[in-house]
This record gives sequence, C-alpha cells and structure tokens, in this order.
Amino acid sequence: MTEHHIGAQRRLEGIPASPGIIIGKAHLVGKSRVKILYQYLIDERQLNREVERFKGALRTEEEKLVTLRDQMPNQVKDHAFILDSHLMILKDSMFVDSTIERILNEKIDAQWALKESLEEIRKVFEQINDEYIRSRITDVENVTERILRNLSGEAEQGLTEIRERMIIVAHDLSPVDTAELNISKVMGFITDIGGRTSHTAIMAQALEIPAVVGLESVTELVQAGDLLIVDGNTGEVIINPDDSAIIHYQEKHLQREKYKSAIARISHLPAETLDGHKVAVMANIEFLEEVTAARDYGGEGIGLYRTEFLYLRSKGLPSEEELFEDYRDVAGIIGPAPVTIRTLDLGGDKFASELYITKEMNPALGLRAIRFSLKEPEIFRSQLRAILRASAYGRVQLMFPMISGLEEVLEAREILEQVKDELDNQGVEYDHNIKTGIMIEIPSAVAVADILAHHVDFFSMGTNDLIQYALAIDRINEHVAYMYQPFHPAILKMIQQVVQAGKNAGIPVSLCGEMAGDPLCVSILLGLGIAELSMNARAIPLIKKLIRSISLKEAHEDFENVTGLTTAKEVRAYILDRMKKLLPELDEKGYLNSGEKYF
Repeated sequence: MTEHHIGAQRRLEGIPASPGIIIGKAHLVGKSRVKILYQYLIDERQLNREVERFKGALRTEEEKLVTLRDQMPNQVKDHAFILDSHLMILKDSMFVDSTIERILNEKIDAQWALKESLEEIRKVFEQINDEYIRSRITDVENVTERILRNLSGEAEQGLTEIRERMIIVAHDLSPVDTAELNISKVMGFITDIGGRTSHTAIMAQALEIPAVVGLESVTELVQAGDLLIVDGNTGEVIINPDDSAIIHYQEKHLQREKYKSAIARISHLPAETLDGHKVAVMANIEFLEEVTAARDYGGEGIGLYRTEFLYLRSKGLPSEEELFEDYRDVAGIIGPAPVTIRTLDLGGDKFASELYITKEMNPALGLRAIRFSLKEPEIFRSQLRAILRASAYGRVQLMFPMISGLEEVLEAREILEQVKDELDNQGVEYDHNIKTGIMIEIPSAVAVADILAHHVDFFSMGTNDLIQYALAIDRINEHVAYMYQPFHPAILKMIQQVVQAGKNAGIPVSLCGEMAGDPLCVSILLGLGIAELSMNARAIPLIKKLIRSISLKEAHEDFENVTGLTTAKEVRAYILDRMKKLLPELDEKGYLNSGEKYF
C-alpha cells in the first residue's frame, strides 16, 4: 500500500478489485480472527468425542453454505460455484482427514489440529507458480476461519443489518460475506488484505460494486463515519477528501459512465478494421459459469478454456463423466461459436489431493502441463476422451500447453489417436475432424515453430509465460517484476517468427496472453499478423473499439516503425503516442481520464 498526505485528507493506493467510483461514509466491520494460542491435550477416552465435535462444526458450516447458496441474490447466482468450491473444501482429504488424523494421533484438540492442517496446505500452495491458483489458499483460510468460529462458539458479526448506504471497511471479506451483503445498502468495500484474482473480487464484480483490496492497514486509519472516496478502477482510496477531490472524482464517475455506454454499443459489432480486415476477438475463461459473461461482453467464442479448476476442487481426480458434462455445457452455451479447450496445465505442485507429488525447487521449470500429462497417461486419456465426446455437441478445438519440441507433440498426438480408436470401437460420437493445436510459450518452441507448424492445426501464443521464460524473470517477484516487458524487442521478434512459421504452413496463429487484452498492444499485434485475440471478457469491448478505429495498413506501418527501435521503453513511448491519437482521454500513465486502467 502507498500512502500520501494532502492537508487533512489521506490518499491510499491498494489493488483495484472491482471497477467503479463511489463517495460515501465508512462502516467498519470488526471481523477479528479467532485466536488459537494454546494446544490442548485430549484424554484418549475423549478423542472420539473431539472428532465428533469437529465433524459437527463441519456439518454446521455445510448447512450454512447450502442455505446461503440457495438464497444468493440474482446478481451472483451465476457465481454459486464459488460457494460450491467452499463446500468441496469441507470434504477435502487434506482439510478433513488430516485434521482427524492429527486429533487421533497427536491427541490434541480440534482447533489446534485444524490450524496445523491449514499450515500444511499453505506449504503446498506456496509451491504453486500460477498466481490465480496460488491465491485460492484464501478460500481455504476463509473456510478454516468459519470452522474455528463454529468450534469456539464465537458469534460472527453479520453484514445484513446495515440500515443506510455505506462503504464497508474490513480487514478481509470472504466470498460468503460478500454474498450476504445487502446490496441496496452497501455501496462497495475496501479491505486490508486480498488480491485482484480472489473469489471475493469476482463476487464484487458480479454484484457490480466497486472494491479495493490489499490496503494493508486501512482498518486502522479509518474511523466509523469517515467520508471516503473509493476508486475501484485504479485502487485509490481517499479518507476525508477535500472539496476539490470530491468534485474531481464526481467528474471522473460521470466520464466513466459515459465511456462505458459508448463502448458497450460496440461490443457486439464485428472486430473489423477501417479497411475491412476482420480479427476474431475471443474470451479466456476458467469456469463454466463465465461463458455467459464472455458472450455478453461480445466474445466471438472461447479462445482459451483453462481446465484446471475441476481438478483442484475435487477431493480426488474428477471422473471422465464430470469433465465431459462440463466441456459439453461450455460448447453448448457458447455455440455455434467455437471453444478451444486447453488440456491440463498443472503439475504435481498444484494438486491438493492424492496426486500431490514431492515439492519441486522450481515448479515453473518442472513437471507440469504436457510433461505431467505424458507422465500420467491415464489422467491424460480421461481428459482427452471427455474433450472428444464434448466435440459432438459444438465447435470444440483442443490444445496442448507448454510444448518445448516436436517429440512432445508427436507423443501427445499418438495418445490422442489411440483414444479416438477407442471411441470408434465403442461407437461413441465425436468430431473426427477436431482441430488440434499447441501453445507456444517456451522459447525453444519459438525456435522450432517452422517444424511444429507442420504437425498441428493452429498455434496459440501464451505470452504471459513466454515473456517470463524469455526474459528470465518472475513477474510476481517484486524485485524483478518491472522487467516484465511485453514491448521488449526480443518478444516482438519471437511473435513475428511464430506468425511467419504459421503463415508458411498455412495455419492460423492466435494470442491468448495478457498482451491480447492490452489496448496498447492492439496495433502492433494486428501489424504482426495475429489472426485471433483471446482475453479477459471485460476487455473485449475496448479492444473491439480500437480495432474498429484503425486500418490494417496503419497497423503494418506501426509495426514497421517499432522494428527500428531498440528498447522496450522506446517501443512503449511510440505506441502510447499512437494510442493517444485514437483515445485522447488516455494519460501518460496509461489511464483513461475516467480512471479506467489499461494494465
């Protein structure tokens, strides 16, 4: 958190979790954590009773969650899966069985045993390289806190009793807390902790209430009744603002609403340049429940369906039938538009189940994605069968992640052909012409793209990983995150090399990393010849607006101009200047005047 003092007002900077600007009074929620200070030894004759006490706390929480899920407001019913994931935690072996084993083996009380189980789960999640998956530990922590509260008998402060329009200020809010909010009274919320990919952030976005998280100590700085300005677009929070700040943010709010209306009208128009060149603009999704939003924002299909969630939320492996039903539903809802399903991009480091494998020193370079699938062929075959079966219900494509060379492609395709033969022998329907592609996200795959292109139907560039691997940086490491540079000349040359390899082989090249949804990258990517962009659904309207504002000829000129530049800073400065001509409301930091942030 960054803090600035201007007169009597205090200006804080946190993490923007849900967009919008609000001005209102603070309502402090004192949700202190249950403190487990001591371990109590349990008499052996009372151990079974202690286990039953723990199971009773689990049942109580399950009943609460089921009731809350069934009574969720209409705005968030599509996100009931978040509460389902909490219900799954209540049945997870690392959460439940390990706690019971600790009670019985160590002869300790349920609270301390549960605390130890949480610490063990934390160690697992700390090994995870993917930011989104790693952040799911907050859901385990939320469930643990509620179980501990049930065990201790401490009353929980409800959020449903607020009687006037207020801004919630809390140390943390769980998705359960967010689902319980009285939306007619709650304007938005700010918290000490949290991240932009948390389920609480997702719930806030679904409810369309502004939220800023990760403010570290805002609960210590704000008093009940203080006037607040919360900017969910930039992460700014102002405590007791002066008149000029209030007027400024009121104007930003009006500009943002006007801006939203303008680009909303474009969202369902084709992404076509001024000289008639069409680009497919698709959505990336994590869950089945996101398909509707992808369509509503104008997505022309699903360019990347990450399939890891079903594996992570299960106590064990999801069955082929579970996978099939999920993939079939995605294909059916988005149809007749296409969906590209990426096979499992997890490694042993990411499984919180019996699949857990010995921790690796560097999981980003270890046994993950296609490497894991090829090492565990039965898991791989089950997913391939589910994807193929789902292809009978829509336009399904499948894609292998983290390919480093031809051997992996050939081995994966051989297993795919074996699975097809099995389905043929069983008389199971599927699309015999299903298109199969690979993700280009490792520099070695870029180097041999001309070879790989003759063995697949399409390429999809995963620039998030490609940038990290190519520049040897970890973008979640605060010491080197500044080196994560999409405009680095080396990255642009890599994209150009892959596009050219695809063009020579007659296969399309799409891009599904964060660059796809970055407005500053649009012109360059068009100039490079990217055929399809896939991004967070919320970015689609603005990207379409920009595509419709330039010609392909201009995009080619932009790319030619940046090829003569030698640093990422020079490339970004050139592109920023170009984009400001298309979007006069863009400032030097990459913000719209309305407060909308590009990055």
